Amino acid sequence: MNVLKEKGMPFEKQWRNWHELVIRPFDHCDVDCYTRTRQILLNGIEVEAWGFKHALVRLCPQLDNDDKKLLARVRRIEDMQETTVNYLTPSGQSVLDTTLGYEQVAVDLTAWLGQNEPDKYVKETYDFGLLEDFDHLYRYSQWSYMMEGSDPNHILQNQTDVVIGRPTQYHHNCSAMRLRKPYDKDKTSPQTKVNILTLLSGEQQTHNFYAEHGMMYGNDDLRRLYGEIGDVEEEHVSMYESLIDPDETPPEKLLLHEFTEVCTYHNCYQDETDERLKLLWEEFLAMEIEHLHLVSELYKKHENRDPEEIIGTELVMPCHFESQKDYVTKILKKETGKRLDGDTGYAYIKELPKDWTGYDVQNTVNSDGAPSEQAIQNIKTSIGRDIVSADKKLIESQPELLKEALEEKSKAPNTVSVAEYEEMTLIEPFDFDV
Repeated sequence: MNVLKEKGMPFEKQWRNWHELVIRPFDHCDVDCYTRTRQILLNGIEVEAWGFKHALVRLCPQLDNDDKKLLARVRRIEDMQETTVNYLTPSGQSVLDTTLGYEQVAVDLTAWLGQNEPDKYVKETYDFGLLEDFDHLYRYSQWSYMMEGSDPNHILQNQTDVVIGRPTQYHHNCSAMRLRKPYDKDKTSPQTKVNILTLLSGEQQTHNFYAEHGMMYGNDDLRRLYGEIGDVEEEHVSMYESLIDPDETPPEKLLLHEFTEVCTYHNCYQDETDERLKLLWEEFLAMEIEHLHLVSELYKKHENRDPEEIIGTELVMPCHFESQKDYVTKILKKETGKRLDGDTGYAYIKELPKDWTGYDVQNTVNSDGAPSEQAIQNIKTSIGRDIVSADKKLIESQPELLKEALEEKSKAPNTVSVAEYEEMTLIEPFDFDV
């Protein structure tokens, strides 16, 4: 499907009244977990598109007044789209419920991209980030029970495992260490470019959500966990955006943003099982196709090139939500001890130099204890072990996973030890059906 040849919704028909702007939310008790993840991701896609266009008109001197008027009109419609998508979240879905949804997006989307990324270096970056978001899901799942008595599977629906990943206390680095080698814009496929923008949008929205909602709980340990993991999400945004070639021109970046929106709406429309939301994704896809046409004309005006040279002639598939348990387990068993090497690559703990920059950062931020470790200390005190959800073999492997991941040189003082995990493993997992 060559989207540049498809007909979109005429721009003058894209305005909607307030009752069309804010529509009935989904039922958080009945919604399919992957309908929720699509809603969360599309919210992030729209926020990135809106923010990028604002930055563009502030920073790009080559845009004339007609260009700025066009971007103002498109940006307004996209802001209205974002409102509709965001307000699908029901009031009865708690902040922690939504948080588990955000981490399910991060885990299952990153795992999907890791298996569908043609660039090996970019794939390695996805796999590295995957185990960090996987651990975030584990930490928040403890608080879902402690604060609300909830089984994480009332959100995850047994599609995403809950066990330890690369421990969050080791995710903290000098931000410069997160910067990766950018792709070459003239040699890299549209698939890779769209994949990066899609994941970047999701991670950025996760950071924003934690920054805006983590303070809504009164428990200091939970508030600190939102602060800790939100800080990691900032590192993730830096990491993924650094993969983008800085030599892409502003019109080229604009074109890729619009193409990414079209691709994600198309993917979500194809996969959606909720008929009401499927119609909404179809409507917004038609809007985005028209936006892509308008931006393509702006691109041709400034670059004197065919947009197909940048986005190709076929849609790409940057998102597809389904259970990724097997792939996550495969990466989990290989890479919990993996770290940033201080340059643009990766190394295992035993390969790190004594003066590795990450040690200073981790020892500073975790000097009074890591909130992510406190979550496990608290749940262990409450019910004797952690909240987990996976097959028995994977649950029982937690002590070995931790043994591979622990680094004594920068271990938080409240770290839950391998011996404590071995003791917890002797206790049957908490049964929410009893």
